[in-house]
Parts: sequence; C-alpha cells; structure tokens
Amino acid sequence: MASARYAWGIDIGNRALKAVKLARDGDGLRVEDFEFIEHETILSQAGDNKEALIQTALANFVQRHTFKGTICSIGVSGQNSFARFVKLPPVEEKKIPEIVRFEAIQQIPFPLDDVEWSYQLFRQADNPEVEVGIFAMRKELVNQHIKYFTDFDLNVQNVQMNPLAVYNALAYDGRFADGVAMVIDVGTDNTDLLIADNESIWMRSIPIGGSNFTDALVKAFKLNFVKAEDLKRNAATSKYARQIFQHMRPVFADLVAEIQRSIGFYSSVHREAKITKIYSLGGTFKLPGLQKYLQQNLQLPVERIDNLAGGAPADPKLAAVFGDNLVSIVGAYGLAIQALGASTVSSSLLPRAIQRERMWQEKTKWFGLAASLFIAGTVAVGARWFFEDLQRRNSEGTRNKNTQILGEANRVSTAWAGVQGFGERERVIVGNLQALIQGKYLWRDIYMDLITAIPKPPAELRAALQKGDAEAVKRTPRGQRQIIQIDEIIPRYDAALKVHIETPNFKPRAATVTAGATPAPTMDFGAPSDPGMMPSPMQQPMDDGSTPPQPTGPDPTGKGRGFMITMRLTSPMANAVAYIENDVKKALLAIQPNPSRPNLRYAVKNVWILGRNQVAADQNRKNRLLADYMAAEKERAVTAGVAGVPAGRPPFMPNNPGVLQTGAPNSNEEAYKDRLTGESMLEDYEFEVAIAIELDPEAYKPPASAVAQAAVK
Repeated sequence: MASARYAWGIDIGNRALKAVKLARDGDGLRVEDFEFIEHETILSQAGDNKEALIQTALANFVQRHTFKGTICSIGVSGQNSFARFVKLPPVEEKKIPEIVRFEAIQQIPFPLDDVEWSYQLFRQADNPEVEVGIFAMRKELVNQHIKYFTDFDLNVQNVQMNPLAVYNALAYDGRFADGVAMVIDVGTDNTDLLIADNESIWMRSIPIGGSNFTDALVKAFKLNFVKAEDLKRNAATSKYARQIFQHMRPVFADLVAEIQRSIGFYSSVHREAKITKIYSLGGTFKLPGLQKYLQQNLQLPVERIDNLAGGAPADPKLAAVFGDNLVSIVGAYGLAIQALGASTVSSSLLPRAIQRERMWQEKTKWFGLAASLFIAGTVAVGARWFFEDLQRRNSEGTRNKNTQILGEANRVSTAWAGVQGFGERERVIVGNLQALIQGKYLWRDIYMDLITAIPKPPAELRAALQKGDAEAVKRTPRGQRQIIQIDEIIPRYDAALKVHIETPNFKPRAATVTAGATPAPTMDFGAPSDPGMMPSPMQQPMDDGSTPPQPTGPDPTGKGRGFMITMRLTSPMANAVAYIENDVKKALLAIQPNPSRPNLRYAVKNVWILGRNQVAADQNRKNRLLADYMAAEKERAVTAGVAGVPAGRPPFMPNNPGVLQTGAPNSNEEAYKDRLTGESMLEDYEFEVAIAIELDPEAYKPPASAVAQAAVK
C-alpha cells in the first residue's frame, strides 16, 4: 500500500512501545508524530503479565492518536526470527522463485507450512551473482503478535524483523553510502549486529543486552531488579559510579568479545569487504563510556545516531523527547519507511491470507469500472471470437507438439532444481565439524609450548623441589636458584594482531587483570565524577610520548589474527632480570614452525618485558600473599580445632591488615615467606611478559642450502 500518505512504524520492545509516524512530503518523508510508552516492568521479567503490559501500552497509544487513513508496519524481534543469506546459482529470472523456495526448504529448520517466510534479493552492479536473504518466523508467534494490533483495529500492512527495519532506516538516510558499516543495536535482552552496505546484509543476534548489566548489579549489590535498573540508569551521577561500572565490567568484556568474534567471522567470509565505521543504537548506549569503550577495543570509529533524514516532530516539546530517545526508535522509523514503499528491503512476514485480503480490498474499487467496460465490449468480442476460433482449430497439431516440448523442458528444469544444491547443507556441517576437530587442541598446544619454553631448574634442584625436600633446596643459595614460576597466563584475541604489532614503535601496555580474575579487555572507569575509559592496549603512548598511527580494522586479507598473551613470572634469582631478557625471551621466540613441526598453526612473533619489580615494592602482590596466608591460617586452625577461632573474619583492608587471631601471635612477615623453605620472598623478582602469537603462519621451509644438499645426496 505504497500509495498511502501516512504510516506508523510500531516496535514493541522489552522496555517500551516505540512508534514513529511518517508523512509524505514532496519526494521525501517527514516525521509527523512520535510515541514512546515505557512498560511498568520489563517484558522479559513480567512472566504471565507480559500480554497485559503489551495491551496496556497499545491502549494508551491508540487513545492518544487517530488512525483514519493511516497504515501500520510492525516489528518482530530478530531473536525470535530466522534469517539466512544464500548465493543463488546462475538461473533465468523467472526460475528464481522456484530456486528460492527450494533453498528455503533446505535452510529453514521447520516445515514451510509451520512458518511465515519471505525473501529479498540482493544484487551488486559489478557482480553477476545474486544473493538471497530468506526470513522466517513461526506462524503462531506472528499471528499472536499481529493480534495485539488488530484487536485495536490497527491497519497492519507489514511485519518486519527489527534488524531489517534498522537497515531500512539507515539505508534510507544514506548511512551506507561510504561503504561497509557495522550496526550495534543493544536491546534489553539481546544485541542485534548488522554488517551491511547498500547492496548486501549480514546479521546476527547475540544474547547480551541491557538486562545483563542490571543483573550484574543485582548480584554485586544484593538489590532487586527494579532498584538495580534504577542504579544503572543513574550511574553517571551516582557517588558510587566507580564501583557500579567496575561490577559491570565483565558484561562490557563479554559484549566486546562477541562483537570481535562476529567481525572475525564476517572478515573470513567476506575477505574483500572492509568495515569502515560502527553505528551505535539502543537505550543501553546511554550508559556513559560504552561508546568510547567499544571504539577503543574494536579499533573502529563508533558513531551514535543523533539525527534522522525525516527530521523531528514540529512540536518543540515532542521534538525534545524524540531526540532523547532517538537511539531507541530507529527501528520504528525504518518500519514506517517500508510501509510507505521507500525501503531497500521490502520483504514482509505478514501472513499470506492477510496479504490476499489486503490485495482484494485494493482491487474492489476497480471492479465497477471493469464491469461497465465488459458490457460495452461484449458485442465486438463476440464477432471476433468466431474468427479466432477458426484459426485455433487450423493450428491444433503444431500447438500440441509445442505443448509436449514445453512439458519436457519444465520436467528437466524441475529435476535440475531439485538436485542443484543437493548436499550443500551436509557439506557445511561436515566443514564445521572438521574445523572444530582442527582447533580442538589449539589452546592446549599453545599453553604447553609456553610452559615448556620456560627454562627448567638444574636436575638436582628440580628433584628436591618435586620431593618437597626443603633442606636439599636450601643447599643452593636462594639468589642462585634457577627457578622461574609461572603465576598467571592471560590471553586476549586480536583479529588484527599483525597489523597492530607492525605499527612503528608499538609496545603493549601492562595487563590490568588481577590474579585469578577472568581475562578481559583493558578498562578503567576513572573517578566517580568522570567515568571514562583508559586507552586500550593498542592505543597507549609510545616511549617518546607519541601515539602510533591506528589501524582501521582487522587485516582485510583475513590473516594476521592471533593472541596477545600476558605471562606473569616470579624468580628468586639475583640475576633474574638478565635471565628473563636473554634465556626466557630466546626460548619463547623459538616457538615457530620448524623441521620437526613444519605445519605448526601458530608462531611467536615478538616478546616484550613489560615490567619487572621486587615483591617488596609491589603492594598489590604483598596484599594477595597476605590474604592467601590469612585464608590458609583460618582453614588450618578450623581443621585443627583450635579454640577461639571466629567463624568469620573481617575483610582484609590493605591500609590496616591487623593481626591474625588464631590463638598464637603472628606477624605479617609470615605471609611473605616461602611455604617450602620458610625464606622471605620479598627480595624475589616478578615480571610481566607480553607475547604476540600469530595464528596460521607460513609453513616451515628449509633453507636453500639444505635443499641443495638433499638433492646431491
């Protein structure tokens, strides 16, 4: 119904009903009206009250607006929908629907009779290949969603997946004109990822959203969901901002990791495409620092959508509310664009029965005119019929032969369509299983190589350590013991490792993950008054104070990916500094494809000594040693049944550690002693070593001289 003058795009999200009304304005579209009705409770937390909340929001919406002469386009969750993108074989244009149906049967994991499905063709001007997007949703889910609107007599003309509605909005506004861009739409329960340009789309939904940040605060501060949500929304002005953001850090890290995985997968499949920027959408982006954090860790510019080509409502008050909620209503804007026939993607999950009903209503007004024309032409048609019937009988033999040939052609074409893509799905499954098998032992092998590369103590000292013979160990002075202890190994995946480490003057910064914590991207939330982000490891200043030129994204060739691994080491050796700089570094750099392992799947490209210090100068290390000692003392005392040991201890405070109450006098110095020998560890050295490990390096090739000698033999 592209001829309509007004259209509403309505998106009922987990948090609110969002609606945008567009009107035709010359050759363009203009925002006429807008609505944002927040639910009393997040729908995913409402349980059996979910339908009542939706009906209440729609009742309020309908009460505030008139809908005469207006059509509606509604959105459905990408998480509850299905999307696949398939390249079609070269076929005639008229055969495409038949091939697409065959692909839909193969791709959709439900019988076609159980789903509403549609498709969209994507063509590139300089490429003869045709890609088709196949979209589907279970019929019962579609019908239930439509019923919410038809119960209020709203004229629903389109049902579209929210990620595609967002694409339509940004494509209409020309956001993909400069090339491939990524869209991150963080919703309440999930995040929709789009990577697209004007001629193609790739999309994925990941189960991380605003509720995950709230859940982290629920667990950290022992609050109910409503209070934790309020705490999250007001984090920027809270005096506890630092603590709030610190507890949300793991969710930030998980979100970044999933986005990096998606970028890596897209780059491996679309090697010629290069993502130039990221658009951020969703109410969660109101969290201070999230946009900046993504930009620093993804190494791509992140742009927040702050205006639409359709403008804003004319009413200044309404325009202000419209601007405040702009990041949440882009999907509704895209839905209205499709309703008025101006969208790039025109597919719809509206049930076919309703589509036929709409088409019938459109055609009814033409029936009267058609009837009058029929009566006027009846006489002329009757005379002509006799003449044409005579010609038809004379050519009957030729017509029968042509019909036979056409039938055989259709039979052969149908048979070919049935086997053309046969086995493709199975080949994909087998390929995925093979990839899983190939990578099954990757981390085990990397960790084993890192551990075995660290030089071992002399045989006599090693045997004494294994037996736990303190006196035998002490025969070698502590400062002369060639012992390197691995305290921690922290990996971080980098889709553009090679690009980063080859940047002039590049040097990774020290890791900020505490011992025992889950590795996460570098992040510091700053002071409560200004919660911000520290530079990511790839953005730190160089030794000369300058900032290196930053790569714009992953290596476009799809290679050069790898891991930046941080190892924390401790040694009692007096010459540990030189030992680490020479022997240990040399041993790590030797992890390369070699004659005995020519096809090794990884290689150490560089090693940096980020920090070295004595334990005595590291208050954080001393605090951990003391905390570990206190826990061990408590467990020992409880196990031994010492009288007077309290059931619990006050938390350890670095500035006032106090004295252990285990029935006997203790000194904090006990915590800093070697558990085996009883010697002080304060003079030991600790190191932080960064190791760049590139995946998929070139296989080992023997030197030319060795090849020549082998040929002579």
